Amino acid sequence: MQLLVGFYTGFLAMLKSVEGLAPLALRLYLAPVLMQAGYNKISHFDDTAAWFGNSEWGLGLPMPELMAALASGTELVGGALLLLGLATRFVAVPMMVTMLVAAFAVHWPNGWLAIADGSSWLANDRVLEAGEKLAAAKSLLQQHGNYEWLTSSGNLVILNNGIEFAITYFIMLLALLMLGGGRYTSLDYVIAKRYL
Repeated sequence: MQLLVGFYTGFLAMLKSVEGLAPLALRLYLAPVLMQAGYNKISHFDDTAAWFGNSEWGLGLPMPELMAALASGTELVGGALLLLGLATRFVAVPMMVTMLVAAFAVHWPNGWLAIADGSSWLANDRVLEAGEKLAAAKSLLQQHGNYEWLTSSGNLVILNNGIEFAITYFIMLLALLMLGGGRYTSLDYVIAKRYL
């Protein structure tokens, strides 16, 4: 038993020296995803604001221009700060709010799955119906399109647009809120080491 405890203690000590890698990996994964989302919103700001404000075919949010600016700024600037590991815990909070709004205001009616996969135990009626539509689309493309070229970059799928990605990003941001930017791998660590 003593040997097992010694081995485990040594293993934990070894992990301590590289514990900054997990937050770094989360930051490097999330930053480009969030920055791209923010860039897309800013690049098409009028369309984004119209979608945020319209209650018939959009979100029906109040003050759509302000909401669009806050969402795009949070994703673009927050993603850049994540990339640097600067103010990681601080910027995680508004980005978590953004992910919750996306999950529940935009994606909730579509269920969990981001991609329609009828074989998943998480498939709802909408996802199950997508299989027939995908088969019909493939058949049409095989008969009337250059199917080999169209699928040379990957399989054709139907986007279900469920909450899967938004909730996954929320959980990753929650981890960063708790862990911070990472030991040795973030500007937060460098600043804290030097000034605190």
